[in-house]
Amino acid sequence: MHHEAILVLDFGGQYNQLIARRVRENNVYCEVLPYSVAMDRIRAGNYKGIIFTGGPSSVRSENAPRCNPEVFELGVPVLGICYGAQLMAQMLGGQVVTPDHREYGKRDLVLTHAASPLFKDVPSETSCWMSHTDHIGTMPAGFVRSAETETCPVAAMEDTTRNYYAVQFHPEVLHTPEGGRMLHNFLYEVCGCTGDWQMSTFVQDSIAKIKAQIGDRKVLCALSGGVDSSVAAVMIHKAVGHNLTCVFVDHGLLRKDEGDSVERIFKQQFDMNLIRVNAQDRFLGKLAGVSDPERKRKIIGEEFIRVFEEEGKKIGKVDFLVQGTIYPDVIESGVGDAAVIKSHHNVGGLPDVISFEALIEPLRDLFKDEVRKAGLELGIPADLVWRQPFPGPGLAIRIMGEITPDKIEILQEADAIFREEIAKAGLDRDVHQYFAVLTNIRSVGVMGDERTYDYTLALRGVTTTDFMTADWYRIPYDVLDLISRRIVNEVRHINRIVYDVTSKPPATIEWE
Repeated sequence: MHHEAILVLDFGGQYNQLIARRVRENNVYCEVLPYSVAMDRIRAGNYKGIIFTGGPSSVRSENAPRCNPEVFELGVPVLGICYGAQLMAQMLGGQVVTPDHREYGKRDLVLTHAASPLFKDVPSETSCWMSHTDHIGTMPAGFVRSAETETCPVAAMEDTTRNYYAVQFHPEVLHTPEGGRMLHNFLYEVCGCTGDWQMSTFVQDSIAKIKAQIGDRKVLCALSGGVDSSVAAVMIHKAVGHNLTCVFVDHGLLRKDEGDSVERIFKQQFDMNLIRVNAQDRFLGKLAGVSDPERKRKIIGEEFIRVFEEEGKKIGKVDFLVQGTIYPDVIESGVGDAAVIKSHHNVGGLPDVISFEALIEPLRDLFKDEVRKAGLELGIPADLVWRQPFPGPGLAIRIMGEITPDKIEILQEADAIFREEIAKAGLDRDVHQYFAVLTNIRSVGVMGDERTYDYTLALRGVTTTDFMTADWYRIPYDVLDLISRRIVNEVRHINRIVYDVTSKPPATIEWE
């Protein structure tokens, strides 16, 4: 399906998925694999080039991550970034030293080798983002120096005969303004890529592949209304039509009017075989009296699977079950060093009772931004495609303390006003995640001539590239003021609004 691919060899750096996304933005497909991957797997990939990522280790330490030296015998171009540059220098016979000062942040970069293919059309003086302790002291034989900074004599080096390139800085981050051009040069000038990774082709190919795989058999999908499950469902529906049944479990903890809009889009616009299960009372019954956030998550996850299983049994034998796994989940479960357990993203274990032959994961090759592109390509409405990330347990983890129908309604109304005003102010694409939290704190207020004793509502807005770290978003005061006044005036039982100004870490994005 993919004609040409680049391998991103992962040494544990924080920007590794970003490198892969930058490659794909250049219409070149790439895969991320751990540095310890077997040579056979690398050979089988038939890659046009390999990129070594950065990483937190020092190449001089005993147990530093090293890839198999045979990588340099494949005859394909290699680009080493940061730790990857030092590793290349060391493995090919150069020397890495630890200077007195570590270098961090923006630095002026001076190009010293005019003929460098990597720096084609890059101005001879530009800036770059550094983050390292060690640097290359002696280059291996065959290399020339192609860039320097004031404190780093070998900011870049290359051996054009063997097509090896190394940069001590991070070309993939926005703080390196010419970094995009450098990566483009590596892909097109050095590796000779043609750029055949296009979303329209991917969508068509996937539909054809799913059609061939499923034929006339039956598929079951748990549809949450989130971006991933929606795109996966529509893609499979386009391949097999009514052989796909989607079960939409409405646990009563969705945002205002959300259940209705999910049902409308998928039933009417796409003529999908959709079963909506209104299980609000069941979920609320199970959650009655429960305040502990972990227990809430667990109850909702388990109940979700119960309801899904009951519906599945009514349908009878199912051959395939759909999962909205996306590429970051695949990378994180496969990289070992960077493995992250994401209990809150999916509903948890697969149902045992529904018997199915195989899992279908149509999005497992895509990053989140690519899932959105695929969704638009499939004709899913833009507001659903750009929908906010929304946790499986829904509003349950945004209501502190016990969950009651009353509290759900208060939060739904307040959250809707917050989101409406953020959109009106044109900030909805800048703030990556924004929502309201109903705290369990009550305080005294004054409304008209009366004293009130009501809830405090917290607003949260963050920007993030990867959801591993996040910064609180600086919403303009006049917008916050308007939101605050509207919520207090229009939503009963709220008399105080606070804005969360904590980054992640130390805080998480969600409150519970």
